[in-house]
Amino acid sequence: MQTPDHTYGVFMQFLTAHFNADEEQLKTICSKFSRKTAKRNEILLASGEVCKHLYFVNSGCLRIYLLDLKGNESTRFLVTEGKFGTSFPSYRLQEPSVAAIQSLELSDLFYISYHDFQALLDEIPAWEHIYRIALEQEYISSIQRIESLISMNATMRYQALMESNPSIIQRFPSKIIADYLGISQETLSRLKSKK
Repeated sequence: MQTPDHTYGVFMQFLTAHFNADEEQLKTICSKFSRKTAKRNEILLASGEVCKHLYFVNSGCLRIYLLDLKGNESTRFLVTEGKFGTSFPSYRLQEPSVAAIQSLELSDLFYISYHDFQALLDEIPAWEHIYRIALEQEYISSIQRIESLISMNATMRYQALMESNPSIIQRFPSKIIADYLGISQETLSRLKSKK
């Protein structure tokens, strides 16, 4: 990557909003990231592979999902613009991943290898601040998601998603939304028809 500029879009906005960096530090960070355009429904990581990259979604959406023994999918996370996403246990431990990663839409992604990520922590200690913020945000989202699946019924989960991120319901197929909410497509259709 060359000098950071406006073409970095949401990625640069995220960096400058969470990190008081000078131009040299931004250049160093950007030099460790590569850019990729992922096609709609492209598999970026298959279950059983070692996750080599942490992704930042500049535009588009990534889905992190699991497959059971019968081949049924279970969506763990939907990673939209302005967020980092990966199969974190596999990325951190460099072991085969249980989860798979798919680009749900045509997506503009920035990605960094585990090795380069670790090098950034050594070269720019403040990078750990960005890492902590991203990790905390995802941890909170994970806990809230687990709590909703345990403590809320289908209607409450749907309403919570409508309040927190209504664009997801409009952007993605009912199959993905129902799976993400842990409900059947028929239940989702009924909930949508009540609105």
